[in-house]
Amino acid sequence: MNLPHGVSGIHVLPADHHDGPWESIIVPPGTKERLLGTAVLVLRHGRALQSLSGPPHGLVVLAGPPGTGKTTLCQGLAQAAAMAVANRGATTFVEVDPHAFPSEMLGESQRAVRRLFAETLPELAARRPHTVVLVDEVEALAVRRSAASFETNPVDVHRATDAVLSGLDALRAACPHLLLLATTNFTEGVDEAFLSRADLVLRLDLPDVDVLARIIRSSLAELATLWPTLRGLAQDEALHAKLAGLCEGFDGRRTRKAVLAAVAGCPELAENPERLTADDLSAAVEAAQALSSVTTPL
Repeated sequence: MNLPHGVSGIHVLPADHHDGPWESIIVPPGTKERLLGTAVLVLRHGRALQSLSGPPHGLVVLAGPPGTGKTTLCQGLAQAAAMAVANRGATTFVEVDPHAFPSEMLGESQRAVRRLFAETLPELAARRPHTVVLVDEVEALAVRRSAASFETNPVDVHRATDAVLSGLDALRAACPHLLLLATTNFTEGVDEAFLSRADLVLRLDLPDVDVLARIIRSSLAELATLWPTLRGLAQDEALHAKLAGLCEGFDGRRTRKAVLAAVAGCPELAENPERLTADDLSAAVEAAQALSSVTTPL
C-alpha cells in the first residue's frame, strides 16, 4: 500500500493483533485511567465540546526518558480507546514519522507540514467515526523556535513550527473526532506554544522500585506461560523486591531485557529455560547494572 508522505502506518482498530501493549506496560496507578478518559472524551464528545469557550485541542503529550514506555503506551491507548467507542464505529490509527518532513530546501518543510494537517490527516479522518494519530519524537516536528539552531536554517525551522501550530488549530476545527498523541524524550526541544495546546502533558519518569518489582513479576509471569516450571519465580515477591532494588535506575525496557538476559546466561539455560534460578536472575541483573556504569574512554 502506498502511504501518504510522512505517514508510516495506517491501521483499523480495534484489532486483535493490537491487543497486549495496554495490559503489559506497567505505569504508576491512575496513569492509564487518565489517558483513557481524555481519549474517550475527545473521540466520543469532541464535536459537542467545540461549543465551549475553551474547547480541547485533542492533543496529548507523553514526555520522559527513553525506555519509559511512551510509544507502547500510546499504541495501547489507541486500541483501548477504539474498544471503548467501538459501538459507534471503528477507529483509524495513523502513525506519523516526523523525521520525514525536515528538508534542506527553503520552505519545503513548511509546505510538507501544511499538507499533512490540511490534506492528509483530514482525508484519513473522513474514513471512520474516530481517528487517533501518533507522532513519535514530536520535537523533530514542533521545534522550539526560541532555541532553533543557527547551524540549520532558523527561518525554515520557525516557518515549519508555525505550520504545525496553525495546522493543529485547523485540524481540531475540521476533525473534532481526532485525537493526536505525541511523544518526546526532550520536552525542552518542543515549542512552548505546541505544549500549551495540549489537553494533557504527562511525564513518565524512570520507574521506582515498586514499579520495577511489578515489571519483573510481569516478565517472569510471561516466561512462565512458556515454561510452567518458572511459576515459582513468578510468584516469589521477595525475589521481585530484591531484583527491583538491584535494578534501581533502570527503565522498564532495560529491566525486562535483564530478566531475559538471565535465560541467555549460558547455552544450557538457553536450551532449557526451565532450569532458571533466582541466582541466575540476580547475576544477570548485577551484570546489567555493572555494564551500565562502565564508561567508554574517548
